[in-house]
Order: sequence, then structure tokens, then C-alpha cells
Amino acid sequence: MPKPKVIALCNQKGGVTKTTTTANLGIGLAMQGKKVLLVDADPQGDLTTSLGWPDHDQLPMTLAGVMEKVIRDEDVSPGDCILQHKEGVDLLPSGIELSGMEVTLVNAMSREFVLRETLAHFKDSYDYVLIDCMPSLGMITINALAAADSVIIPVQAQYLPAKGMTQLVDTIKKVKRQINPRLKVDGVLLTLVDNRTNLAKQVAETLRGRYGGQLKIYKTQVPVAVKAAEISAVGQSIFSYDKGSKVAAAYGDLTKEVVADAARTKNAPTRSR
Repeated sequence: MPKPKVIALCNQKGGVTKTTTTANLGIGLAMQGKKVLLVDADPQGDLTTSLGWPDHDQLPMTLAGVMEKVIRDEDVSPGDCILQHKEGVDLLPSGIELSGMEVTLVNAMSREFVLRETLAHFKDSYDYVLIDCMPSLGMITINALAAADSVIIPVQAQYLPAKGMTQLVDTIKKVKRQINPRLKVDGVLLTLVDNRTNLAKQVAETLRGRYGGQLKIYKTQVPVAVKAAEISAVGQSIFSYDKGSKVAAAYGDLTKEVVADAARTKNAPTRSR
């Protein structure tokens, strides 16, 4: 099986629909015939809840438990911790115990790579692995960036969230330089776009100006919609909950962009040294 593509969805600011994007992009990829693993790397467990498992304490195993096994060099069985969603994606769930992993990692050997070693037990069964990062730039997020091939940055289409990306971009560059030289930014996704205003266009122009064309801005923009906020309560994707909506169309378009980018990367000629 070809090597899977591991994508971290990351932004240290909350409320940018990062979890919603992870779930709907993952299910969109599954609808394209891809095998997808979603990884909830946030102690709040919002991805786990939004996919239909709100009682985190009742889960037999979560990401924190698997990472602890890896740290202790114990055997890991995918069947003990992977949940299967009815829309064709698998989930490595999370819960509040992941918050204690930040402290545990401080004394762990190769602490930046624990999540990468954890995913090594699962990822070869998939085409895509999407990691929903917590809204911070702590050790768990650094682990996610160390494990990823690339990053998608969801950004709310407002000026201040866009301006606040500087720290995140600097962190990604630092991880690339010191820990994960293959890491790159796939693109910036504008979310919660109000099509009644020109604000999204202005934010996109601000991002391009600030980052000098080094970051791709996805053509897809995810509009603000009440039903998009409702899906986390019903454990469904936007494709099944409101399939004719503009939000569903947007996530369908984003899925196509991500697949096309992956194909271009795979087919790109390798430079000789």
C-alpha cells in the first residue's frame, strides 16, 4: 500500500472550525474512496464528541493511553483503540486524560516523536491520516507537527485571527528546521465566511501580503451557516446532515483540492543532487 499522507489541522486560536474541518474533510476523502484515520489530539475531545462518542470516560482506550503504551514500550493493538464511524472513517479518540500527557512528555525519551511512533502502529492501513490539533502550541501540537507531512491552517475570515497566524507559522518553520524537515504547509483555509461582505477577500489579501506568497490560500471558502454548527450534536458529517447546503459543497470542493494537491506532490519529479 502507498505511504499515507499525514495532515495536521492546526491553529492555536480556537473557534476557527478546525474540528469541523477535520471531520468533514476526512469523510469527504472517504467518499472519494480513500481510507481515512482521524486522530483527536485535543484533550477537549471535540472531534470524538462530534463523531458520536460524547462519553469519553466510557471508551476502552484513547490517544493518551496508546501514547503511554508507546512511552513504556508496550505492545499496541489497533483493535483496542480504533473506533469506526458509520460514514466510512476510523477514529483514534481523545479525552481529558490527554491533558496530562503534556507533563508526561517532558521526561519521555524522544518526546517530540511519541505521536509519530504511536501512529506508526496504525497509519500504513490508510491513505490519509488527519490530526485535529488542540488550540495551543504545546508539546502535543509539536508532536502532531513532528508526525505530519503537511499542515492545513483553518482561519476565520476576520482580520485579527489572520494577524495572529504569525506565531503558528514561526512554530511550523522551527519544527521543520529542527525536528521534521519534510513538513510543509499545504494551505490556508478561510472559514466562517460571510458572503454578504468583502471581508474574506480582504483577509486573503492580507495573508498573501504578510506571508509574501509563501502560503497557498485554498480557492475553497467555507461559509458561515447555522446547520454547520449543529452537526457536532448529531454525530454526522455535513454531507449526511445537510447534503444540499453550501457548506457541504464547500467541503466537497476542499476535498477535491486536497486530493489534487496530493496527486501533484506524488507525481512531481525528484530533483537530482
